[in-house]
Amino acid sequence: MNHDEFVGQVQHRAHLPSRGDAETIIRATFETLGERLQSESAEHVAAQLPPELGRHLKDRSFEHLSLHDFYERIAKREQKDVEKSIFHARCVLDTMRTAISPGAVQKLRLQLPEEFQPLLGMPAE
Repeated sequence: MNHDEFVGQVQHRAHLPSRGDAETIIRATFETLGERLQSESAEHVAAQLPPELGRHLKDRSFEHLSLHDFYERIAKREQKDVEKSIFHARCVLDTMRTAISPGAVQKLRLQLPEEFQPLLGMPAE
């Protein structure tokens, strides 16, 4: 999936008025996800995304964020309320799941805590 397709899908899923709004929620979600992943996992996922988007995952310091903290950090980056940011994060990560390999999705499932599993679809087996 290329950059324009990814942004367009996020814009459609999140019912956003502009591509710029979609880029904002993608950046906020990926920067925050990048802080929750070990660098190797972040690099693996980023390599499967359009470079303009994958770069937001890379070169972040790992932090043990709870799901609540994850959503709050996205909300702060988006300058939106947490409820809206939860919806946005789901739209971005749903699109990401379709853009990366099933193996990369499984690696994410195995690395992230159980409370994050609904963001990645089916629970890890």
